[in-house]
Amino acid sequence: MSSIIKKIALSGSAIFLLMQLYQPERNIDYVRVSPMHFFKTFSVPAKVQDVLQTSCFDCHSNNTNYPWYSYVQPVRMLMDSHINEGKENLNFSEFGTYSKRKQRSKLDRMIKQIKSDEMPLASYTMIHRNAILTNENKALLLKWIEKKSDSILANN
Repeated sequence: MSSIIKKIALSGSAIFLLMQLYQPERNIDYVRVSPMHFFKTFSVPAKVQDVLQTSCFDCHSNNTNYPWYSYVQPVRMLMDSHINEGKENLNFSEFGTYSKRKQRSKLDRMIKQIKSDEMPLASYTMIHRNAILTNENKALLLKWIEKKSDSILANN
């Protein structure tokens, strides 16, 4: 019986070590702020930029700040899945490519998710404590996003 357990443990360790060889391309765009970036599309106050970068950009832009554990599989695969899903829903790096209607829809969705504490995800803030939105940060974001969303509506 113990030889079977040893074989299983050895096989599991070998598979884990082989998994570490798989290191896919990282979500890093070396053009930090493209012409289509959210910050180029809108004039965003510095405080709002700071909050968005801290709480949103790792999953919702083309520039993720990877922590040390992102080099460990299968953690990295889970991270990549979250990043890809986040960017499908909202990508600040490509916000300027969205139609005005889609931009307003994305801003309205951000408002709803901030108000309902859906974003940032609890699984993200559990490790990234600095990404938790304080009441002050929520109020700052909501005020600015609501104003910007209204201005898009007024310009259509």
